[in-house]
Amino acid sequence: MANYKETRTDEKEEESGTVAVTSERDDTSDHTESDGNVQSSKETGTSSLAEENFEEEEKEVDSQKSKHKLKTETYLKPWCEKCKALQTLSCEEVSPKNTSKGGFVLKLDSEGTYQCMATGLVFEVEGKITITYSVLSWSKYSMHLKKPWKIVGPLFDIDCDPTILIAVHFPHSLCLGDHDAHMKLRILHFKKSTAIIEPSHDHSGSHVKWNVTSLSPMGPIAETSEPAGHHGVVLIYMVVGHGSSTSFRIHFSANNNSEIQDIYQDCRTSCKRYIKIDKPPVCQKLLEENKKYKLISEPEADVTPQEIQFVTEVLAIKPYFEVYYEQPTPFKISLVEADSDQVIWTTALREDDFDQRYLKGIKRRRSSNTSDEEDNNFKSPKWNDMTDGQQRSTNACVTDKQIMAIAQRLDKKWKEIAITCLNLSKKDIDRIQGEEDDLTMQKFLMLDEWRNKKKNDATLRNLSKSLRESEIPVELNNFLEDMLKNTKDNAKH
Repeated sequence: MANYKETRTDEKEEESGTVAVTSERDDTSDHTESDGNVQSSKETGTSSLAEENFEEEEKEVDSQKSKHKLKTETYLKPWCEKCKALQTLSCEEVSPKNTSKGGFVLKLDSEGTYQCMATGLVFEVEGKITITYSVLSWSKYSMHLKKPWKIVGPLFDIDCDPTILIAVHFPHSLCLGDHDAHMKLRILHFKKSTAIIEPSHDHSGSHVKWNVTSLSPMGPIAETSEPAGHHGVVLIYMVVGHGSSTSFRIHFSANNNSEIQDIYQDCRTSCKRYIKIDKPPVCQKLLEENKKYKLISEPEADVTPQEIQFVTEVLAIKPYFEVYYEQPTPFKISLVEADSDQVIWTTALREDDFDQRYLKGIKRRRSSNTSDEEDNNFKSPKWNDMTDGQQRSTNACVTDKQIMAIAQRLDKKWKEIAITCLNLSKKDIDRIQGEEDDLTMQKFLMLDEWRNKKKNDATLRNLSKSLRESEIPVELNNFLEDMLKNTKDNAKH
């Protein structure tokens, strides 16, 4: 049985179905039943942060998991008119800064209501405040929740002065247009090793409002006896290193950043190498709980499995469609309801979508089990890029493809090389590391920064000359010689 409590207050249901807390909390201590059943409790609105922190070691792991996920993500607002009609909150949109551990920090100078553009969180504050927060995975916490309760939004860990932070509005994925009166929305709040169901103060078509008592991991949940509809997203990842064939991994889920981060983590730790393909992710129709969906491709492709059921439970292994094409031709894919073929989401992919992504950087290092044949093919590129019908010579600016290949061969002294040989500043390096977490991409962006500063002088010859002013790896030195030789040979022909 789950060990969690529900904090209750006297409530009054308004005609619109919105729940409002109307009575104040009594100063009584928490009570926990030994058999783990749900128990009501009333508690004070204040407590020390040290007392309320929940499993610091576990939070650190979750924070590391979130390190690469939301840096470039933007909160996706509800698209349907029914949910927009339920929106009543007016707030100022603000962009947070990323922390070294993958979270966010927001510095607010005055009283007001602010919405984080990266996560969708809304903060009501009484004055100047610094808020640090991160998106956690529900994987360790979901076992505390039993039916009829269900997870309906991301899990957050928020840290700041709780006396200045008045309320937090948590984003949810539910569509409440037709079910608002039937939904009971709450906040699942983890304190030490106990999960407490706390009442919401209000809710809208996109958020659940909670008045701050103390701060530790928490997220929105709902109680309903009916299957609910969720705003959804579709995420596309391409397998790298398939030769002439093309293979994709396609996920669909509720618009829930905790779920999206888990999917990213699955791809990142896979034995295959993936890059994310950036396409509009938002589903144009709702994902319905327990309904089955299938993926259709034009032209036809090998799609496995045929159907996937949409559920809100947190699964250890995230289901996905594997889509395989023998040739990387342009194609259109659509997510449809299995029983009606109603289109939920669709997009078209062209060669440029994945070729350009590859040139801009692979999000994972090459796996250790890459075959020798693939490795030799990768290490022996032909540098015969075309410009205005003419092949590039050593006087042409270095290409994305060339600097990516060089970046993959730079060793741990790359920052020293950047400053001593390429005339970059420590400020340049710090900015690059703040913008990108992947090490290879950091090296790529460093070389790209040099190229931007050198402009027309950013040739392969000049880059090679600058790099050789330092002690570079033998492999890289030989590789630069081969690149220059190949470029010269191509220019002669």
